[in-house]
Amino acid sequence: MPDAGIARRINAERLIVLGWGRAILLQLAHPLIAAAVADHSVVGACPHAAAGRLRQTVRAMLSLTFGDEKACAQGVEAIRAIHRRVNGRLRGSVGPYPAGTRYSAEDADLLLWVHATLIESTVLAYDDLVSPLNEAARDAYCAQARGVTLALGARDRDVPRTWAGLVNWLDCTRRSGAIVVGPDAKRVAGTVLGPPMALLVWPVVWINRTVTIGTLPEDIRAQYGLEWTPLQADRLDRTRRILRAARRRTPRAIAWWAAARASR
Repeated sequence: MPDAGIARRINAERLIVLGWGRAILLQLAHPLIAAAVADHSVVGACPHAAAGRLRQTVRAMLSLTFGDEKACAQGVEAIRAIHRRVNGRLRGSVGPYPAGTRYSAEDADLLLWVHATLIESTVLAYDDLVSPLNEAARDAYCAQARGVTLALGARDRDVPRTWAGLVNWLDCTRRSGAIVVGPDAKRVAGTVLGPPMALLVWPVVWINRTVTIGTLPEDIRAQYGLEWTPLQADRLDRTRRILRAARRRTPRAIAWWAAARASR
């Protein structure tokens, strides 16, 4: 029987943040999203701005997952307010998109690409680093995550309801030619993989970079020009084993976000 609280169980884990780098690089592989991020985001502006953006993202996720009805509604409205300000035009041609193509963070198709890549990456991170998920749990997570995406403006008929549907939609979209890594994506990706002040937290950055690059689909990794060797693959396998073993020995007081612990 599907777990009615699977979204809360998965989003409670701090380790799933290691799946966000993969999601971001996949999202940036859509030229219109890459242009929106390059034109409007503070990512890469300075160390404090990048760190602040990460904190805001974590807070939003926790509010939408563990907040009460009022907090969730406020979180959705805060995101929609940001989306209303993010619009513009593509500066140069990328893939099938000619220069001047309009983009908007309220575009239902772009919202769906962001949603699908985040859900897939989060599930894979939990499965790899915390505990394996069966098909029923994956389906339940997809179903429970739909609500926020619909509230943000996605079309109900388009948002996948099952894990198989989500993976199939992602594969079809990538094969359609709509996903092309352009200059904006590569520029922002450098900040995702090697953020400012990285030397101060180099072990975390190394783990994030290894997990992000190693779990990207091969075609997307190649478009970014990211090298992936058998030695790196071995390092990723060892990193996964170490993180899984560490998680088994880590109490929830450390492994879970404070908001998740409080909600219990």
